[in-house]
Amino acid sequence: MVRALQKLAHRKASTYELHGPLFFGSVRKFHGLFDPKNDTDDVVVEFQHSKVWDHSGIEAIDTLAERYTKAGKSLHLRHLSADCRALLKKAGSLIEVNVIEDPRYRVADDALS
Repeated sequence: MVRALQKLAHRKASTYELHGPLFFGSVRKFHGLFDPKNDTDDVVVEFQHSKVWDHSGIEAIDTLAERYTKAGKSLHLRHLSADCRALLKKAGSLIEVNVIEDPRYRVADDALS
């Protein structure tokens, strides 16, 4: 099940660090994690320890974006895996969120062996 390890409210952004998969079985809990009314104007959802597994997860993100838009706030997604970004792109107009561009991480190879 998806859960938020912590919600960090900084001066200008609230950050939710998700853990676990976002799929049809975790959508209800996912929606219960967020507080658009009381969050800062910019909200970051950290997906480093989470992954979108299916179309229900994409719809959940879209619904969350609508909630924040209605509250006059911006939603940002960070550290989405490449396949998650592809799912969001494939969804086209379904998703109306600002996806923060992530750095490209490289794995060091063992050059000394």
